[in-house]
Amino acid sequence: MTVLGIETSCDECSAAVVRDGHEILSNIIATQIELHKPYQGVVPELASRLHTEWIAQVVEAALRTAGIDKADLDAVAVTSRPGLLGSLLVGVSFAKSYATALSIPFIGIDHIRAHLYASQIENPLEYPYLGVLVSGGHTVICKVNSYDDVDVLGTTIDDAIGEAFDKVAKFYDLGFPGGVVIDRLARNGNPTAFLFPGPSLDKDEHMYDMSYSGLKTAVINQKDKFRTEGAEDTPENLAASFQRQAVGILMKRVKLALRDTGLRRVSAGGGVAANSLLRAELKDLEKSGYTVTFPSLKLCTDNGAMVAGLGYRYLMDGRRDDEFLSASARVSAFKKF
Repeated sequence: MTVLGIETSCDECSAAVVRDGHEILSNIIATQIELHKPYQGVVPELASRLHTEWIAQVVEAALRTAGIDKADLDAVAVTSRPGLLGSLLVGVSFAKSYATALSIPFIGIDHIRAHLYASQIENPLEYPYLGVLVSGGHTVICKVNSYDDVDVLGTTIDDAIGEAFDKVAKFYDLGFPGGVVIDRLARNGNPTAFLFPGPSLDKDEHMYDMSYSGLKTAVINQKDKFRTEGAEDTPENLAASFQRQAVGILMKRVKLALRDTGLRRVSAGGGVAANSLLRAELKDLEKSGYTVTFPSLKLCTDNGAMVAGLGYRYLMDGRRDDEFLSASARVSAFKKF
């Protein structure tokens, strides 16, 4: 079964062709980063307009790279939620029309589930496992029972980790995307130059939750207060110290969730899963007997392959969506989705 996957939830316009849920024949990602750089963040109206201009060409490139004709497709899967509404609508409208014209099934995909599934395409992991979704819009720790059954254990109560990276980078004019720039600067910095505080979320109802707003505020408005004696105030030291605490907040909850659930397998997904410190910290869990997997770097960012891969699973389950399915900016459900 050959599935075309379309992803337009934010600023990446992507289409991929995946066979039988794991064989990636193509994965085209047209990035808008350079066009959003002047604003140091994603401009929703610009993103949706660019998707409208690019999507047909991106889909054609995906088919051409895969070496197939559109008549060879068995289904079209598309991200339908959550994300920027205008961007989502472009992808959903195109996918529905494309599938209708070919008389093949159309399947709407949850963006969060797709990221959690991404590593399964390349490195299948036995269910259940602890899923760690980290991106500009989401920071979630969950128990993944299957590709369609996810229990959320904890999430951020304010900023997502990637959002905090972007906002700090924008304030200090470090560049965009913030997470990539901070990761690069941190490699040449002192992670203890600034001892930034972490959140106090130890009550039962927030046991696995995270908060990045306070850390972001400390880095932006109070950094001198937390600079250690003799440490230089350089972008590299700031980035390394900020990244150390941001990843530390997440890892504290990950280790707590592993202890309490008894799970021995971990998989991370989302754009921030490409962060070098986070990958190193998660891989370090293997010393304690855990199995840890990541998507390849190209599958960490928003991409059509993860959408097509998950779409194949739904196709095998007999799921189909109709012309009444629309896009939604909101997460499908909290605690269970």
